[in-house]
Amino acid sequence: MGNQNNKEFTKSMSKVDVLFLSLGAMLGWGWVVLSGEWITGAGFLGTIIAFILGGLLVIFIGLTYAELSAAIPKTGGGLVFVQRAFGKKSAFVAAWGVLFGYVSVVTFEAVALPTVIDYVMPVEHKVSLWTLGGWEVYLTWALIGSVGAVALTALNFFGIKPAAIFQNVFTVAIVLVAALMVYGAFANGDMKNLDPMFTDGFGGTLSVLVMIPFLFVGFDVIPQVAAEIKAPGKTIGRIIIVSIVSAVCFYLFVVFGVAAALPDEQLLTSQLATADAMVALFGSPVWGYVLVIGGIAGIITSWNAFIIGGSRILYAMAEHHMIPKWFAYMHPKYKTPTNAIIFLGILAAVAPFLGRPALVWIVDAGGVGIIVGYLLVSFAFMKLRKVEPELHRPYRIKYWKFTGVAAIALSILFITFYLPGMPSALVWPMEWLILGVWCLIGFVLYMIKPKEAIAFEVVSEGNNK
Repeated sequence: MGNQNNKEFTKSMSKVDVLFLSLGAMLGWGWVVLSGEWITGAGFLGTIIAFILGGLLVIFIGLTYAELSAAIPKTGGGLVFVQRAFGKKSAFVAAWGVLFGYVSVVTFEAVALPTVIDYVMPVEHKVSLWTLGGWEVYLTWALIGSVGAVALTALNFFGIKPAAIFQNVFTVAIVLVAALMVYGAFANGDMKNLDPMFTDGFGGTLSVLVMIPFLFVGFDVIPQVAAEIKAPGKTIGRIIIVSIVSAVCFYLFVVFGVAAALPDEQLLTSQLATADAMVALFGSPVWGYVLVIGGIAGIITSWNAFIIGGSRILYAMAEHHMIPKWFAYMHPKYKTPTNAIIFLGILAAVAPFLGRPALVWIVDAGGVGIIVGYLLVSFAFMKLRKVEPELHRPYRIKYWKFTGVAAIALSILFITFYLPGMPSALVWPMEWLILGVWCLIGFVLYMIKPKEAIAFEVVSEGNNK
């Protein structure tokens, strides 16, 4: 059944489309708001080392996805890999975990949009609705995010190709803005500002390192759309790794640009260090707005990518009889999982009404789900190498045992970052409560199996025997 339905997707995504889909997902908005925090926390060289180490860690996990995506190019990515290795229960956990991360990003970007637009065009918002987490929610502020959600949902409704073209244009805009800042840093920056090279020693570098997994979430969108890529399996595997390396280089250049532009004391007081760096380098507030427009492009590319990836996970889960069949509806003309896209659009449209603090809680908790998905895919990579050595692997990892063990170890390490006492521990009680509720919803959905799912499982077991 899965193969038959995969053929309903049109292979309309080119190699460039896929690269920009992944790269745009990874760049997002973090590089605009967090750069000052990285440099003041770890120092210039400490931040550079953190990104190089973090990038290497993510590449090991990316390599497992690259081999499996090339070998099994089906909609759903990790769900398909884990189900093939360990069965339906583990596959459900992997898919539900990654979906939580995708949903958290989609909802967060709906809140980031009005926040950024406030920086460009400050207005006095009207109609106070309520206060959540100590933050007052205004109707006019929330509607900016909701309108953005409706627009991106509509874009994805009408086919993968329009969404991919849109992604390409905005990803190029991000890269051009960052390149402009790097040019300014070489031309007008002060290399004395790179001091201090290290702040707070190893602890400072670790404080940046713990953010890396969350900044690089997005390369795993590629396996979700593998059935829609018009490229050989080997190329799909290569694009995953190229996109991760490109994102690492992007972040390194941004760190250099900001560090060369602003002295330490200015970084400590800056609200948007990357935008302030542009102003310092080119001598006009206009350039700060140009940088923020690049940041808005990052919000949109990340948001768009996770609507694409999240809707494909929902589609694949429905196709594998894990959630209601409604999510597997494919539009006859546009060849998109429209019900799944609309569902994500509704969540994004409602999200701004929860205010900023609630969305930060959701994003933090959602990160756990993504790392759990990475861990299970890494285990599936190892298992399939042992039980299916004859599987055709167009993109074949040479040192697969080392790669698999490293990916598993690093996934476990990332999970420990969320535990109590760690720098990025989940906040009690709200973030743990959100994580618990998501797990409970998944458990209930899994236990309430429709009749066709039970029949499907019985037939599958009979075929396996």
